[in-house]
Amino acid sequence: MKNAGAEPPFFCFRDETYRAGLPPAELALTEPNGLLAAGGSLRPGTLLDGYRQGIFPWYARGQPLLWWAPNPRTVFWPGQFHVSRSLARTLRRGEFTVSFDRDFSGVMHACGPQRTPPGETWITPAMLHAYTALHALGHAHSVECWRAGELVGGVYGVAVGQVFFGESMFSRISNASKVALAVLCRQLVVWNYALMDCQMDSAHLTSLGAQEISRPHFTELLARLCVAPPARGAWPSGLI
Repeated sequence: MKNAGAEPPFFCFRDETYRAGLPPAELALTEPNGLLAAGGSLRPGTLLDGYRQGIFPWYARGQPLLWWAPNPRTVFWPGQFHVSRSLARTLRRGEFTVSFDRDFSGVMHACGPQRTPPGETWITPAMLHAYTALHALGHAHSVECWRAGELVGGVYGVAVGQVFFGESMFSRISNASKVALAVLCRQLVVWNYALMDCQMDSAHLTSLGAQEISRPHFTELLARLCVAPPARGAWPSGLI
């Protein structure tokens, strides 16, 4: 008799074996970069276990549930976020307001089209349900950027220990996502976060100060930082 509550197995692409849990990140393929496994579930415990090992889910509609651990890994050291002169002027003008955990669902829905062709989304109903559950448990968080009461940019991700794992961001007008990221990194420093994961490199992230580190270095940092608590009072809901 099957156990209805049992975790589906994970298929490891490297050694073509089925496993009861996620394979270690070092078994990820080099091409496509970081593809590690298929299967499992999006249960909160599974997701958190993956993040602690530097593994995250990413798959398109119609694909199996795929797990990734790319090498190298793109990260922000929160205190080294680069604020350009133009971004500094934007922040001083105060045309945007920024909040945390005020509209998690709105941010997730808006982020969907950023990685896919028009009309498609990688944020499937299953992904939305899974991360909404993580949000309800206090593990997933959103950063919202508003102008005149309209949601115009934002970021969402998962917080584990002193690491924030950025999942995706969006911008409906110029500078909105940059403002959200700048305020997020400023607050991560205040809250004693040591690292923000950006998953994969992009010219946009590099221009803001993101750096690439090796996967072994990344997983070594996670082993230490994911068990260290952030400052008390982190992630207050509402405007900053």
